[in-house]
Amino acid sequence: MHPLRRARLLALALTALVAMLMCAALPSQAQEQPLRVGSKRFTESYILAEILAQTAAPKTAAAPQVRQGLGNTAIVYEALRSGGIDLYAEYTGTIALEILKGSPTMTREAMNAALQPLGLGVAVPLGFNDGYALAMRTADAEKLGVRTLGDLARHPELRFGLSNEFIGRADGWQGLAARYGFTPTPIGIDHGLAYDAIAAKQIDVMDIYTTDAKIEHLGLRVLEDDRGYFPRYDAVLLYRLDLPARLPAAWAALQALEGRIDERSMIAMNARAELKGTGFDVIARDFLAGPKAPAADRGGRGFMAKLFGPDFGRLARQHILLVVVSVGVAILIAVPIGIAVFGHLRLRALVLGLTGLLQTVPSLALLALLISLLGMIGTLPALIALTLYALLPIMRNTVTGLAEVPAGLRDAGTALGMTGGQNLRLVQLPLALPTLLAGVRTATTIAIGTATIAAFIGAGGFGERIVTGLALNDRGLLIAGALPAAALALLSEALFEGIEWLMRRRRN
Repeated sequence: MHPLRRARLLALALTALVAMLMCAALPSQAQEQPLRVGSKRFTESYILAEILAQTAAPKTAAAPQVRQGLGNTAIVYEALRSGGIDLYAEYTGTIALEILKGSPTMTREAMNAALQPLGLGVAVPLGFNDGYALAMRTADAEKLGVRTLGDLARHPELRFGLSNEFIGRADGWQGLAARYGFTPTPIGIDHGLAYDAIAAKQIDVMDIYTTDAKIEHLGLRVLEDDRGYFPRYDAVLLYRLDLPARLPAAWAALQALEGRIDERSMIAMNARAELKGTGFDVIARDFLAGPKAPAADRGGRGFMAKLFGPDFGRLARQHILLVVVSVGVAILIAVPIGIAVFGHLRLRALVLGLTGLLQTVPSLALLALLISLLGMIGTLPALIALTLYALLPIMRNTVTGLAEVPAGLRDAGTALGMTGGQNLRLVQLPLALPTLLAGVRTATTIAIGTATIAAFIGAGGFGERIVTGLALNDRGLLIAGALPAAALALLSEALFEGIEWLMRRRRN
């Protein structure tokens, strides 16, 4: 069989295999799905997700699944809309302005009317308002006479460090700057890291959530919104409308949370997580246990306890699985396609160009798109994204390796009576193998690093620690996630070095 035809048939077979794997990964409708709770990537959202899951757990046959730290509003909302999760804790101002692009005075009834065609609803106000505000160091505010946002507008020399989500939100920086006439260009910074930056005097003003525990801890002044720009951000449940019918007992238990969490309680829970290192599940359990005093918080875990914590084995398996499967599938797809297009210069340039274009798509944007297309979060969209990113180095090196085979050797094979397929299999591919292997090596390194982003959509891996560490501004937890990922990259390099040494030895 001609090698081009063989490669095309193999590519078609691999496409069918990937489709079968995707179908197998989809949940069975016959089996009752557990309650799936999502959260954004900040402390309060982590805690609320645990409270929701633990509240519903006694009323469900299967333990609820908690998908923590899924990212910003756009990703978590897309996960809900597409059916990847069943509910999460959201805020009325965010729903009205960011999700529905409506008015800040939008009522809950109006929100439900707008969300109903999407199969979503708003219910169970939890009892507290967690609004946006701007804050600065109290000493600086006193020195400059700044108490309100109007006062702040008279000091354009101050440095603004704002979360990237706040800068881009419909109810965020652009509207606020227009209302008050702010002229500084803000620096985009992670919300958790901004507290370190303002404490170190690297920035002067930051956006805060009014229930943040570090406001008082760092002695910040929350500036009054004297022109009434920010709406109320009352915490509510944003849920799929089929949830009450699918899990009625769990939904009834969740409704009992209405009005149970006030602002003082939420600030105290946030403080236990951020200042004392208490686990989100422990905080939720203590809250649900009632007014009795919680067990004394132990000091934050030491670094070695974080590095080799009980989640180490699970995260390592998840991370290795993401890398091995994605690179393996990429090899099965990229090598045949590389062989197929090698002899066609224009087609080769087009295919490599399109594959290279995939590398320019930001990881989170690609993940959000895959969530929308697949209607799910977790391992499958992460695997597809990692596979797409791994295609270019493997395909490019396949083509390069074949191009490096001397024409004389190819002609010699033909002269010996080899068919095109035999020439490819016995002459060209063995000679191109070192270059092809270098492409796999590069793809593996890329996949190990990029797999940390998979935690943003609930796919696990060591990125879970990095995401949680960012939310808590916990450097130890950040490093406890980054070090094992780096160690995996070094191990993969050692493995490929060993393979190349064996290949050289065999050639000699």
